[in-house]
Amino acid sequence: MGRGFFANFFRYNWMVREDWYPWCEKLSEEELLQNRTGGMGSILHTLFHIVDVEWSWIRLLQGKTDFQESFDGYKNLNKVRKLDAEFHLEVENFVNNWDASMEDRLFYDTLPDGKIVTDTWGEIMRHTIAHEIHHIGQLSIWAREIGKKPVSANLIGRGLSSYSNK
Repeated sequence: MGRGFFANFFRYNWMVREDWYPWCEKLSEEELLQNRTGGMGSILHTLFHIVDVEWSWIRLLQGKTDFQESFDGYKNLNKVRKLDAEFHLEVENFVNNWDASMEDRLFYDTLPDGKIVTDTWGEIMRHTIAHEIHHIGQLSIWAREIGKKPVSANLIGRGLSSYSNK
């Protein structure tokens, strides 16, 4: 799959994530950190996790070190947004420079039990995209549980095609 496919889905994820930040501004810090069932346990920790995992996978594909910081240092919305902005530049650059030759490159991952698994870079990219979509769904469930309308996750109408009804 080419750059356009991945770039569009990453852009979609970034748009939806950016829509969640103003939504979160309407909640108290206590509500953002409240322990909930599923996801990473809280709205803010889930957003942190999304940012962390996206950047970590991209760095690992580039042969760089993984992000190892704890959520403890990022327990407010502004810190998570700042971290997201810092990481975004590297992720966006990697995504925008993706080409078809990268699809089948092999990535070797050592699991905690020492087992080595082999995946392709394309599979890692698709996992990274799906990972965020999964957690955004969790945020939507929590929004409804607290009586709030969730951010729209609709891909249609976000201007991601070469043709757009402007």
